Amino acid sequence: MDKANILLIEDEKEMRSLLRTFLEKDGYTVFEAVDAMHAFEILDTVTPDLMLVDVMMPYLNGFDFAAEVKRVKNIPLIFVSARGEEWDKIKGLKLGGDDYIVKPFHPGELLARIESVLRRTKSLNVENEVFTSGPLSFQLSSYSAELERKPLSLTLKEFELLLYLARNKGRVFTREQLLHNIWGDDYQGTERTVDTHVKTLRLKLKQHSSMIATVWGIGYKFEAGT
Repeated sequence: MDKANILLIEDEKEMRSLLRTFLEKDGYTVFEAVDAMHAFEILDTVTPDLMLVDVMMPYLNGFDFAAEVKRVKNIPLIFVSARGEEWDKIKGLKLGGDDYIVKPFHPGELLARIESVLRRTKSLNVENEVFTSGPLSFQLSSYSAELERKPLSLTLKEFELLLYLARNKGRVFTREQLLHNIWGDDYQGTERTVDTHVKTLRLKLKQHSSMIATVWGIGYKFEAGT
């Protein structure tokens, strides 16, 4: 298959050049941005298949940039950072990041994670397919959802998790199973990631929050509302 277009946002020139070399050698088309402001300019004319975003940037950091982008575009995103604290990873994922990789890293690891995110994204991209469950409706081609026919604002990971649970109504999943099926084998985070996303989804589902039921001592299951 054709390789994807990647927007690389990195303020350090040497690191940016190195990453671009790795990506282009593997067949990707790369758009470079030196900071968030530059990235916004590129996004006005290009919609990449994936963004690699450095967290520590001048003017506007990677977290704030991601929050702004996710308001208007649902583009898969991987954070790249020297900050490896668990809280930083959790924050990045809560902001809609699909993965978080800590510097320094092996080029092969980065490429594997990119392929994993793109593979999961592609599996959802079934043109014009709609899936419904109770008051929920999922438009798979646009990664959008509706609750009682009103738009439901979800990050890509929230969309994937809610859709996966809804498609397996009544089936109980452990947190480990959900991490494997939604975040993939390459993901290095903890099971708390699942809890964080479930909490956010319940807030967004409002009076229908009980559709995601907790099975104490095991994990979660989906119970369709009416």
